[in-house]
Amino acid sequence: MARYIGPKTKIARKFGEAIYGSDKSFERKNYPPGQHGNNRRRKTSEYGLQLKEKQKAKYTYGVLEKQFSNLFKKASRAKGITGEVLLGLLESRLDNVVFRLGIAPTRAAARQLVSHKHITVDGKIVNIPSYSVKADQIIGVREKSKSLEAITNSLAASSVHSFSWLEFDNDSKVGKFLNVPTREDIPENIKEQLIVELYSK
Repeated sequence: MARYIGPKTKIARKFGEAIYGSDKSFERKNYPPGQHGNNRRRKTSEYGLQLKEKQKAKYTYGVLEKQFSNLFKKASRAKGITGEVLLGLLESRLDNVVFRLGIAPTRAAARQLVSHKHITVDGKIVNIPSYSVKADQIIGVREKSKSLEAITNSLAASSVHSFSWLEFDNDSKVGKFLNVPTREDIPENIKEQLIVELYSK
């Protein structure tokens, strides 16, 4: 499965949530896409609900099927509640941390910044979006990239780097990943228990 690059509003309407952030098109049509989207009343099966929740998590974090499956296996082997550990692993991805710090306006934009070698971890360039950030690691913008318009505009418009598990210095464009966030700290509307139930079948 290739990474989804189609209309994001269509995906948001499918899940009934603005999973990619503020979207005026979604606000106007917040019902499923398709000719009869506004009239659907078909009951979704238990499996359907579980699958939908997994798909929503994948689209939200921009993770492919195999990556997601591997993360779930890792979460199931770790100590703690599997669903919460899974979300913690997703939040620890470098592209997600760059997005949370406000360096990029979306996770897709953050993934591009990482891939194009604009982001450093502990002073070294890391160009792997799925890189798992550890507690106390320093995330920064490469010196040559600090004047990039995309980054300066995002930081000027952003307030998303005000999370309890992150610190950020706007002047130096350097942030710190303090710890893996707890479930209570993660704002995403994902029912992780449904995902666990799906993989437990």
